[in-house]
Amino acid sequence: MLVQLAIRDIVLIDKLDLTFSGGLTVLTGETGAGKSILLDAFALALGGRGDGGLVRHGESQGGVTAVFDVAIDHPARAIAAAAEIDTDGDLILRRTQFADGRTRAFVNDQPVGVQTMRAIGTALVEIHGQHDDRALADPTTHRVILDAFGGLQGPLAAVATAAKRVRAARTALSEQRARVEAAQKEADFLRHAVEELGNLDPQPGEEASLAERRTVMQQGEKVARELNEALELVGGTGSMVPHLSSAVRRLERRAATVPSLVEPSIAALDAALNALDEARSALDAAVLAAEFDPRELERVEERLFALRAASRKYAVPADDLADLRSRYDADVAALDAGEKALSGLEAEQSAAETAYEAAARKLGDGRRRAAKALDAAVQAELPPLKLEGARFITQISVDEASRDASGTERVEFWAQTNPGTRAGPMMKVASGGELSRFMLALKVVLAGKGSAPTLIFDEIDTGLGGAVADAIGARLGRLAAQVQVVAVTHAPQVAARAGTHFRIAKDSVKGEKGAAKGVAKGAAKGVKAEERVTTRVVGLAADARREEIARMLAGATITDEARAAAARLLQAAEN
Repeated sequence: MLVQLAIRDIVLIDKLDLTFSGGLTVLTGETGAGKSILLDAFALALGGRGDGGLVRHGESQGGVTAVFDVAIDHPARAIAAAAEIDTDGDLILRRTQFADGRTRAFVNDQPVGVQTMRAIGTALVEIHGQHDDRALADPTTHRVILDAFGGLQGPLAAVATAAKRVRAARTALSEQRARVEAAQKEADFLRHAVEELGNLDPQPGEEASLAERRTVMQQGEKVARELNEALELVGGTGSMVPHLSSAVRRLERRAATVPSLVEPSIAALDAALNALDEARSALDAAVLAAEFDPRELERVEERLFALRAASRKYAVPADDLADLRSRYDADVAALDAGEKALSGLEAEQSAAETAYEAAARKLGDGRRRAAKALDAAVQAELPPLKLEGARFITQISVDEASRDASGTERVEFWAQTNPGTRAGPMMKVASGGELSRFMLALKVVLAGKGSAPTLIFDEIDTGLGGAVADAIGARLGRLAAQVQVVAVTHAPQVAARAGTHFRIAKDSVKGEKGAAKGVAKGAAKGVKAEERVTTRVVGLAADARREEIARMLAGATITDEARAAAARLLQAAEN
């Protein structure tokens, strides 16, 4: 709840520090005393629209600080934590308004955007009045109110989970269908390519091997004669090898007698014979390699041409044809598997949608039951609020095309203000006063069910008679047993039921800071330059409360009869 409110230099308020407690707090005072200014300043701390005109005349800036004591698991703390704000202890919302229109927002002394401050403020405080229709203007809030009243958080969570499954299934099916459709466009090409490359069966490095083999065969005929002639000289009938071998044997027989003379020659001849033997072996191999079958050359060339033709067709090097074949094989397999997976995903989506329909149907049934109970509960509150001829109607329509996380129902609060008139959306058929009383009846029925911890009611009793004002006071008192209620009121019947009573009044002060800056303006109004008007808020004790309520009853002149009536109101409220 709200525990402290500090305002500095906002319109007529120069310095104001208020401490709040639970239950019902009322603010009373003469018209124009500054009650609306106080609420405007409070709204600024909740993320309301800034305006340089709010800064007190002669000052460069004003500020508002609101301190809240809320449970550790309150949604406002979750919003703050999501914005990386330290949430230990109280939540302190501070807003600085500059005279040039700029504002700065802080939560727990950390700078924040106004949107973040507004989100936190909305979770902490609701402000209602005859001309403040935010609580009932948006039909999406009506559905939230109905769900809170009916305790439908469980079915609502089930629908949200089912809706998430439906979205995931639809996304998966859509993506798979797109992949299959894209693959199907190339299916004929892929299957033909797999067949063609399968028949060709290319191997890595095959092109280079075939090209080398073809070159050898093409050049073999030209060098075969020279190779045979060289082979004849080395190992044929004209070879020097037999003669050299005979010479070595003869020299070996002489080696024993003159070794120093013969052995070097023997070694040299042995080396020559070994070299000739190696040459003969090389020439034998070359001659063998040069021999080829013309049909083999034809086969090699055909294979080489086929590989190179495939390389051009598929725009990849011949050595990459084998990898390309593997990829195409995988694509075809994926296409076949994708078509099977498509059927499975279609079944999953169908199952998810069936589950969603069941969960949404259960939620819808719960909402219709809750709507009947809500209508009856609100209806019971209307006669004392001088709406005995009115009807409150929770209108539920179903939009099958809308399958979101909140179900398929559209909920809107309707009203029939008088018998025989046409019922319609409450915002269109109810007057300002009627709307505020409908809202109060709703809040009483919904006390403790999803409400903000602090409710502000701004003159919702305006223009209403004593009996109706008393009924409003009774309901505000009942509501204050569940949440903190702050009411700005002109009704003594409402004020008498308060646990805390503040009186708002204007005072003239002299010699304050910045007074010289207001000389011209003050002089124009016939006020002395050193005088300034400021709004004061005073907490009232028992006797002062009776006197204030007597003033509200009697007007400018407070009579003994008014004081007696005020005492009776206070006694009745206490009883």
